[in-house]
Amino acid sequence: MYVMESTEANNQIKKNPSPVSAWVGGVAFTFLIALLGYLLAMVPGFDQVGQLACAIIIAVAYRQIFGYPEIIRSGIAFSSKRLLRAAIILYGLKLNIDVVLSDGLGLLVRDAAVIAFAIIATVWLAKLFKADKKISLLLGVGTGVCGAAAIAAVAPIIKSKDEDTAIGVGIIALMGTVFAITYTILRPILPIDAIQYGIWSGTSLHEVAHVALAAAPGGEDALAIGLLAKLGRVFLLVPLCFIFIYMMKRKNKNAEETDAKIEFPWFLVGFIILSLLGSYVFGHSIPVSDGVMEGVFTLTTWLLTAAMVGLGLNVSLKDLRTKALRPLAAMTIVSLALSIIVYVTI
Repeated sequence: MYVMESTEANNQIKKNPSPVSAWVGGVAFTFLIALLGYLLAMVPGFDQVGQLACAIIIAVAYRQIFGYPEIIRSGIAFSSKRLLRAAIILYGLKLNIDVVLSDGLGLLVRDAAVIAFAIIATVWLAKLFKADKKISLLLGVGTGVCGAAAIAAVAPIIKSKDEDTAIGVGIIALMGTVFAITYTILRPILPIDAIQYGIWSGTSLHEVAHVALAAAPGGEDALAIGLLAKLGRVFLLVPLCFIFIYMMKRKNKNAEETDAKIEFPWFLVGFIILSLLGSYVFGHSIPVSDGVMEGVFTLTTWLLTAAMVGLGLNVSLKDLRTKALRPLAAMTIVSLALSIIVYVTI
């Protein structure tokens, strides 16, 4: 009798692990898929897609084959929310405010115009195509600012579902890679110099990684000016988020939605603080080696990848087919228009 009760108790524990075990298991699971994404990104062909997109692909595939791992939901949710905010905060170290303000003010004006065009045009086309509004808005933000990081920062402000956020990140990673590779193919036949090519890449491509991928073949000057132009767009992420906070509060007030309060995105404060520290303290008042900074950037990438895995596990391909095609069409048209407009105005 005692043995039977003991066996049943053990089976129950296996089915319902302790909260700590579920949390640890969920976080570990997201990092495991992040590792698989990292390994897949080493395979020829997938190396152009990148670790982030590869991890999302694996997470989405796992969800369709095995279903959502409910037993470790708490840990997965921690990765998709808490680790995501931690990654955005650390991302602030990549933004050198001093360089942007001293050398990139002219580019900053161009960057602001790019962001406004990308968001407004994507939302307008989405309305025309009757596409999902929030996915389209996220894609507009990702196209205009800095890809996945921008989508991740704006998503909680506009109260986007995890599934919609993951769809937006996946699309932006895929299309950004396609555009970056196209730029490298076009580079030898375009009648522009290295500086112009760098400005074109940095002002019109989606992710920082996409800018680096596309601008590097143009030489050191092209890469430097391209990254500077891209940093200007990252710099504008913070004021853009506050604009969205104001708009959402005004919308809720007009709709008299007393239960739809907008939480202040405290992670943006962390982003600003680390941006200031990285720009004026680390490497100046406090010496920090390049190796340490590279380690922090690597950690940021892994945290962001694990977070995207958590989001990717929420994606249903059935919903993806019904919700993503029209926003994808709108975003593709805007990205093409943006590339052409920036090119003819450099």
